Amino acid sequence: MYRFVCGAICLAVAMQSASIAQEAPMPPLRADQVTFLALYRELVETNTTLSSGSCTLAAERMAKHLKTAGYVDADILLFSVPEHPKEGGLVAVLQGRSSTAKPMLLLGHLDVVEAKREDWTRDPFTLIEENGYFYARGAMDMKSLDAIWVDTLTRFKQRGYRPKRTIKLALTCGEETAGAFDGAQWLAQNRPALIAAEFAINEGGGGLTDGHGKLLQQTIKVGEKAGQNYRLETLNEGGHSSIPIRDNAIYELADALVKVRDYQFPAKFTPTTRAYFAKAGAARADDMGRAMMALAQDPSDSAAAAAVSKDRINNGLMRTTCVATLLDGGHASNALPQRAGANVNCRIFPGETVESTRAALETAIGDPHAKVTVVPPVDPVATPSPLDPRIIGPADKLVAKYFPGVPLIPVMATGASDAIFFGLIGIPVYGVPGGWGDPDNNGVHGLNERISVRSLFVGRDFLDDLVKAYAESD
Repeated sequence: MYRFVCGAICLAVAMQSASIAQEAPMPPLRADQVTFLALYRELVETNTTLSSGSCTLAAERMAKHLKTAGYVDADILLFSVPEHPKEGGLVAVLQGRSSTAKPMLLLGHLDVVEAKREDWTRDPFTLIEENGYFYARGAMDMKSLDAIWVDTLTRFKQRGYRPKRTIKLALTCGEETAGAFDGAQWLAQNRPALIAAEFAINEGGGGLTDGHGKLLQQTIKVGEKAGQNYRLETLNEGGHSSIPIRDNAIYELADALVKVRDYQFPAKFTPTTRAYFAKAGAARADDMGRAMMALAQDPSDSAAAAAVSKDRINNGLMRTTCVATLLDGGHASNALPQRAGANVNCRIFPGETVESTRAALETAIGDPHAKVTVVPPVDPVATPSPLDPRIIGPADKLVAKYFPGVPLIPVMATGASDAIFFGLIGIPVYGVPGGWGDPDNNGVHGLNERISVRSLFVGRDFLDDLVKAYAESD
């Protein structure tokens, strides 16, 4: 449901995309669902792209809902910095009744990926319901979860519910665009006491259908990789194209990129990835499933590792991966290139560093003329969240209640999110199950983004129960 690009997409793209069939229609909405839909619509239709939108406005609108429910100014912080006045965020607090139970944190980002009206079938900033889906930019990633968090705290206050744990909410900007003001990083570095919590729940988990309305599994995200860009560059004095030379900067870059493509980082495992291979492998009745289970049993099984690595999603769960994403080079059509370069995007396995990854790339390339440099911003080392039964247990029980027969599978995200900044200050972050998506990833980060109407409303009820279960836990 929530940002499959970092969570359940790890499972979804392993399947063949199927035509999307309309799910069973929702029964008439309850009064509380009508109210929630209005909040969700308002948030989705508030443009929060970096180019022309405002996270600050979205945060202010969500704060208004909280205040209407009974929160006072002391419970809410609206924040931004002068250099980025439209990239602000929100922190809200619902005080718990226990003086010893540590708080929990609900986390979400307000910003969305850019969307051009001329490319979309529908207006990307108008929520449109069609054939059992809501369409809009951010409909799934991740204003669905943002709206659920605000709605949950609103309803808790209106009911007079006072949880055992204090519940905190942080909605930030800057997650979707490298180099933008990142509110999550700012809070972790400048207001750590305000967001201090025993754990946080975030995007990255969720369910997967077969593309025809049948739910196959739910996932809970436990840890993620760190994302980092590198500049791979070759330089040359150039010259006239009529007298070519062998050490052409473009050819040297091409040779280096082939070596990047062919290099495989060593296989590594966390408790989460071993649990994933065991449980996901058991759900398959094929050679890949058997290899996954063998690898979970013995991570040193090189034959099993080789077999599992043939699946690109499983391969990404086993090791650091690097891939070329951008190219540039040359300065004139009739001149030898003086410079050629490429961006190499790496997803770094937890515990490995930016510098060790850069060094591994240079060693793999083995050409002193090909330089690999780190492109700012520099992500911190990913800190794996523990496979904590106090987190997994309540989610597992609710999945069994809401979706009988559907397994809950822990998964490490092959992508990266703002969770990485909270791990640095001792807050483990988990991506929640509840809603679901289809094998084509529902247009997240692409065209005609959508979320199933049933997924939104069932996920909302599920998460209301999950937040209460965590809020009352020891």
